[in-house]
Amino acid sequence: MAADPPEAWTREELAGRIHEISNLRGEFTLRSGAVADQYFDKYRFEADPRLLAAIARAMRDLIPSGVDALAGLEMGGIPLVTALSRETGLPALFVRKAAKEYGTCKLAEGGEITGRHLLVVEDVVTSGGQILLSTADLRGLGATIERAICVIDREAGGVEKLAAGGIALSALFRMSDLVAASR
Repeated sequence: MAADPPEAWTREELAGRIHEISNLRGEFTLRSGAVADQYFDKYRFEADPRLLAAIARAMRDLIPSGVDALAGLEMGGIPLVTALSRETGLPALFVRKAAKEYGTCKLAEGGEITGRHLLVVEDVVTSGGQILLSTADLRGLGATIERAICVIDREAGGVEKLAAGGIALSALFRMSDLVAASR
C-alpha cells in the first residue's frame, strides 16, 4: 500500500484497496451454502489498521440518526463495530451467534439491549441470514432494529431478504463496486 494517509483516499481508492487486499479466487462455499468463484476475506481488511480506520470513517455516513448503540455480529462485525464506535462515539455491543452458556449467559456483551435502538453492523452480506437470526434474538430481548450496515453487499439477494424481515440494509460497497475499482 502507498504511504498516503487513509483519510486522503477517495471512495474509489478505498474500494480498490479492499479488493486488492481481500479478493481471493478459487471455489468457496459461503455461509449461505452458495458456491462462489471469488471470496472477499474480510479478515484481511479488518486486520489492516489503516484500512479498517478508513472503512470506519467511510461507514460513519451510513449510520442513521436516532441510533443508541452499534451491534457488531460475531465474528467479522466485532472489529468493525469497535472501529465505528471509536470513530463515532456510539457505544458498541458485541453480539454472539448464541448466548454463552456460562458466566453472564448473555447474547450480547458491552451494555444493555432492552429499550435501545440498535444498528446492526456486519462485514459481508450474501443472503442476510445471520443478520435476520441475530436481529430476531435482539428484538426478542427488547431492542428496536430497523437497519443494518455492512462493508460489502455481495448482491446475492440479501437486501431483499432483509427488507422482507423489516431491516433496511445499507452497504459501503456492492460487489460490483469492488470489481469495477479493480480494473
